[in-house]
Amino acid sequence: MSNARDTNGNGRNGQKAPIFGQPHAMSDEEARGITEMILEAQGSARQLTIPQEDLDEQATTQMSPEAARVVNESHVRDILHKFNRDYLYGLGRFDEYQHGLLLKWGDGYSRKHIWITVEGDSLVFATAHERSCGRPTCRGGHHVYPPEQWRDIRVINAELADQFQHPIYERSDD
Repeated sequence: MSNARDTNGNGRNGQKAPIFGQPHAMSDEEARGITEMILEAQGSARQLTIPQEDLDEQATTQMSPEAARVVNESHVRDILHKFNRDYLYGLGRFDEYQHGLLLKWGDGYSRKHIWITVEGDSLVFATAHERSCGRPTCRGGHHVYPPEQWRDIRVINAELADQFQHPIYERSDD
């Protein structure tokens, strides 16, 4: 079987050819070293936590016990930390709010984020689209997962993979 690609990198039938490879597992120490190298090379004084003055007035340092339970049981925080370590080299910034969790990365005009909230027992992901995308979980601008879905880590992995590929770009008034 051939992996022939056209000049646009497309495979057969005009579809994007899959990317093959294996993730590079790195230790926490190796990840910290890479983070320090990047910051040094950029000459960056960037803070790896969101400065207090940049936080929304509803920001807290701790989720409510109900929200924390759903976030912990769904493993969404663990997955986000691995993404931050392995793909953002630890340069992402986390913040907790009473009802959720936020991961921001990028600077200036390229700042992106993944926003996760808990409503009742449901895990809610803000999306980059405002209209329904046709998924059964889509509520126009949000993907909502009840406990029977978010307890399946494969479902959460798939949603976060989509969130990483289509993050929300921070508006200039954010």
